[in-house]
Amino acid sequence: MNRLHLLASATVALAALCTTPAALAAQSSTSSASSAGSASSGSVSDSIGGSSDASSPDKEKVAQGEYRVVDVAAAPDRPGKVRLTLQGAEPTATREFVLFVPEKALATRPVAAGDHVFTQVRPYGFEFAHADTRQAFFLALKDDWQQDLGLRVVQL
Repeated sequence: MNRLHLLASATVALAALCTTPAALAAQSSTSSASSAGSASSGSVSDSIGGSSDASSPDKEKVAQGEYRVVDVAAAPDRPGKVRLTLQGAEPTATREFVLFVPEKALATRPVAAGDHVFTQVRPYGFEFAHADTRQAFFLALKDDWQQDLGLRVVQL
């Protein structure tokens, strides 16, 4: 697949994450897609960190698979975000890392300590989903993909 096709797929997936019938009734599809993008995606560099130092860029800790939620906490230094501490579900799995998720991404179905999250590696970054349903709630996009999806003014 070429990058343009993957970018289009990522955009559709991103819009689908937060688009509900109620949201569609309340907003146009254009504004719904843009608000879905801001509510349920972020760049890898801003969203993933090491557990001991949330600002350290330790993305190699993230691998595809199931993770147990060790802690859920407010992120006072990041308004509107929740800090999830995740640990590989298998004994030999990846060490702990933290994931900063917009509060809006968890509004429909919150995540609590003890829950399991499934992470899938995608060409555009990482997809985080509830392990039991595989329903995605957050996309951590590679920085270049995040920039490509940024809002741009279009003159008609």
